[in-house]
Amino acid sequence: MKRNLPGQIRFEFNDEQQQLYDEFQLELMKHIRMAKSQEYLLTEDFDRAIKYYMSSGMSLQQALERLSPEKLGGFYNHPAIGWYPLDNAAIIYPMSMRFKAVPMFRVSVYLKEEIVPEILQMALNFTIKRFPSFATTLKKGFFWHYLDSTKRRFSIEPEKIIPLRSLKIETTGSQSFRVVYYQNRISAELFHVLTDGSGGIVFLKTLTGEYLRLLGHDVTCSNDVLDIDEAPRMEETVNEFAKSELKEGTSGFMNNSAAQMSGRISPIRPVQVLHFEMDSGKLLRKAREKNATVTSYLVSLMTMAARFACEETSGEIKIQVPVNMRKFNKSRTIRNYSMYFTVDTPLQNATGVDDIIDNVTQQIKEKSCLEEMSKMMSTTVKLVQSVKYVPLNIKKPVVRRVYGFLGDKVNTSFLSNLGVIRLPEDMGEYVEKFDFVLGPSDICRASCALVTFKDISVLSITKITADVCFEEKLLQLLQKDGIEVEVKGSDVYES
Repeated sequence: MKRNLPGQIRFEFNDEQQQLYDEFQLELMKHIRMAKSQEYLLTEDFDRAIKYYMSSGMSLQQALERLSPEKLGGFYNHPAIGWYPLDNAAIIYPMSMRFKAVPMFRVSVYLKEEIVPEILQMALNFTIKRFPSFATTLKKGFFWHYLDSTKRRFSIEPEKIIPLRSLKIETTGSQSFRVVYYQNRISAELFHVLTDGSGGIVFLKTLTGEYLRLLGHDVTCSNDVLDIDEAPRMEETVNEFAKSELKEGTSGFMNNSAAQMSGRISPIRPVQVLHFEMDSGKLLRKAREKNATVTSYLVSLMTMAARFACEETSGEIKIQVPVNMRKFNKSRTIRNYSMYFTVDTPLQNATGVDDIIDNVTQQIKEKSCLEEMSKMMSTTVKLVQSVKYVPLNIKKPVVRRVYGFLGDKVNTSFLSNLGVIRLPEDMGEYVEKFDFVLGPSDICRASCALVTFKDISVLSITKITADVCFEEKLLQLLQKDGIEVEVKGSDVYES
């Protein structure tokens, strides 16, 4: 018997199969109550996945069991009534945006096989209920922006154009993240109001774990691969800043402008994304040879590369580095919980890596300690409290000024090190590597992000200029230290 409903995928079913399918559809519709257009898209996702499974030799019954509507929970059935105030780190982002440039970042996982889009879409359909603070849209209140729940089908997209293109957050019900795929890569591009890099990795790992399960692999829930059939925990959406003990003193705020690299800024953002793939063991050993951490070693190299790419004769090279506060407080929050510090090197002192690395290492040790980060977090909380009852349209320019430490002009570049990614053993065998890409800035010509999985460290460079000075010098410095680098990434996105 042929099932032929308008707009739906057609199946050739015998009578027994048709009965199984019809019973499945009845059960599915018990779990969906949305706008008709959204219901259509979601039910079509199920049909596409069923078609893929059956074309791969799976029986209809096996396919329906793997796609059990129970995995949807009540997410698509319950009304969207929840909302979330922005955490103290996220508050700045919507108020500091210019020209609709949305602060974003991207985390990617590379699997050992090509991505199956039909199954990735179903993985997202099942996973999103575990991340209610991601299933939101940004709204403007009288005093603050906030995240409002939205119940919709969140779609995956094939990656065809520039990564980290701006989200259209001004549209009602718009997504605050996107999931894209290309060949064997799954990428989550996230608006920074939702989470930081650590939270983004939890989301990507959990999504990938469910994707692999839907392909028939046994993947356990551990190492931040969350159980999607478990109810979200309150501590996962907590604003840790509000719980922090207020300290006296300030730290890390109100810096002077930094020296900037040369090169014409492109109207296309980013104009290029590059990935330096390195052996993680060699990178670590070289840093230890210089009595440095991997972060301080790379900051030193970036400082010298930036000095080479800078035509200014006075001022300071300033590299901003985020600190994951979860290393001090074993928090389970998947919202923003990071602070920042800046490594400063006067231009006249930037004469060589070995000349600056001890000072860079010492600065990082002193500025990233719990005491300094606690002072900075306290200052963040106090600043938010000081303008709490000021109307949003008035406080927006004020907050821009008092949060000057986040302005691009006070930094030459950025280095965000997500550290070592750990996966359950039964999941890691299907994963090749990860990468982490920062969204483009307004002024800083090149920003860097590092992530390590097993024996592969990937340093990703986000560029807003086609000038090659920075990355060429950085590559030379790494190779000079005996670190082999495989350079991958995009071409320049402009002629």
